[in-house]
Amino acid sequence: MRHGGAWLLLAMSFAGCEDAAKRPVQAHAPALEPQQTQQARVAQGAQAQPMQARVLQAGPSTVGNLPLRNLKTQPLISLTPRMPGGIPYLIEIVKAKFASGEANYKAGHLAAARRDFDDAVDWMLESGYDPNSDPKLSELFHQVTDTIYAYELQAFRAGDGFSEAPAVPAPIDEVAEMTFPVDPKLKERAEEAAKSLSHDLPLTVNDVVVSYLNFFQTPRGRAIVETGLRRKGKYDDMIARVLREEGVPQDLIYLAQAESAFQPLALSRAGARGIWQFVQWRGNEYGLKRTWWVDERMDPEKATRAAAQHLRDLYGLFGDWYLAIAAYNCGPGNVQKGVERTGYADFWELYKRNVLPRETKNYVPIILALTLIAKDAAHYGISAEPEQPVETDTVKPGRAIDLRLVAETIDADVATLRTLNPSLLRMATPDDPSFVLHLPKGTAETFSAEIADIPADKWVSWRRHRVESGETLTSIAKKYRVTPGAIAAANDLEAGTGLEAGEKLIIPAARPVEETKSRLVRYRVRRGDTLGGIADQFSVTDGDIRRWNGLKGGKVSRGMVLRIYTVGGAPETRTVKSSVKTRRKKPASASGSPGGSQAKP
Repeated sequence: MRHGGAWLLLAMSFAGCEDAAKRPVQAHAPALEPQQTQQARVAQGAQAQPMQARVLQAGPSTVGNLPLRNLKTQPLISLTPRMPGGIPYLIEIVKAKFASGEANYKAGHLAAARRDFDDAVDWMLESGYDPNSDPKLSELFHQVTDTIYAYELQAFRAGDGFSEAPAVPAPIDEVAEMTFPVDPKLKERAEEAAKSLSHDLPLTVNDVVVSYLNFFQTPRGRAIVETGLRRKGKYDDMIARVLREEGVPQDLIYLAQAESAFQPLALSRAGARGIWQFVQWRGNEYGLKRTWWVDERMDPEKATRAAAQHLRDLYGLFGDWYLAIAAYNCGPGNVQKGVERTGYADFWELYKRNVLPRETKNYVPIILALTLIAKDAAHYGISAEPEQPVETDTVKPGRAIDLRLVAETIDADVATLRTLNPSLLRMATPDDPSFVLHLPKGTAETFSAEIADIPADKWVSWRRHRVESGETLTSIAKKYRVTPGAIAAANDLEAGTGLEAGEKLIIPAARPVEETKSRLVRYRVRRGDTLGGIADQFSVTDGDIRRWNGLKGGKVSRGMVLRIYTVGGAPETRTVKSSVKTRRKKPASASGSPGGSQAKP
């Protein structure tokens, strides 16, 4: 727990340094003209600043010249003029900012929560009032800072921190709306090369396809192709197997290259995710679950199977692979309308008659261009060393478990576990007995043996620590914010027992606060937002958002404020048994074993 006064003084010193960088330093405190707005600062009531405070404002370069003083005996000095409206108004503003931060935090929107919490603290620090000068303000100050501190720890333990993991932009967003010139010589070469290629989808070489062949040989286009071909090696075998099992052409793999360059975390502007770029509701149709904890659209194998089934259904509807691929992009309804308007069930006729969305018109030619290059990369001067498939072990933990505990148990790193399990949205697995966790090859046995020593209902909070040379119980306890006695009791250590470098200790860390209630979030629509994309951000459906806001259609306008009820939950607790004992006082119980992008409807 931090000392409020000392923390405030430290924060003020940082604020002073920041201000010094933004404006010239003054050796005196000139009077300020009063402002008309409530947020403006006025000179009236500003406390006189002693020389030490003014020097502190001048920045860190002068602090070293000050004599050491006992700051605990010094009263807190207000470094800014007091804001108008008085302490009651300040308390009202801070409470509102803090409440907004709590709502965002509990909804899982950590970047927004951080901004709100920073605003709440900044209002108090910049108000001109000493928080210790008023009982209500002092109580609020300590409540806010202590709660924010607790939330920071919970967010850290949940693996999120106060920053949301950035998604990878989907390449199709960049390319599909562009047009490029045609090189006649390139067209002749492409036509000749295509004659010798084996394929199980029709290969068409025309001016539109050649224009994308031309782009994919520019520096930017080449980078996209090489990234896709390199990452394709990791998923080649798996995708070929699934496409074969589902009875669809092998060349459909190039849809994934166009959509995402085989990046499981790819996210389009419309909220489509994964290597096959499913929007949420289409993914639901094909069994891809989206919960607070996991998004199976980012599970490469599950998404591949769903994509193969969806494409097979589309081919059954249109009887033509080009039309099926177009429908994968913009939805079968849009393609069907184009066919009905023109009377042609032929993609190139629909292209010429301009009855398809612009992105969809370009979507099929992009895939054909990528197919031609991938099948004969050397002919187009492109070279990429494919990544190798990653072999894994799989286990079913049976309940929620923190990935850091998993990593510490099998001596792996968390980044590796995240890469092997891209569908996980949090730093913990879901409380789902059927969930399959992928581990580095050869570690499943170690995991099952060692995790059994930790109570299963502690898997989301407790940790393991490998002792390093020179560490003591006290230093380890300080790192994890627990007591030395708690660690000693959890590991059956007698008083005064020394620690051996290399041994593993169980760390009984505190469990994060559970949050299972529905929370109201108000979301302001930004440029480029779609209803489906917003729904995906909050793990709800677009139908939910329409119902909560009385929307009749599926369109939202920039600046519109939407009411969204989002739910985040912690795992339920169960009692399960374990059998393996390390340094523990009592044996603990543990559980057993251990579609398309953009406007796709």
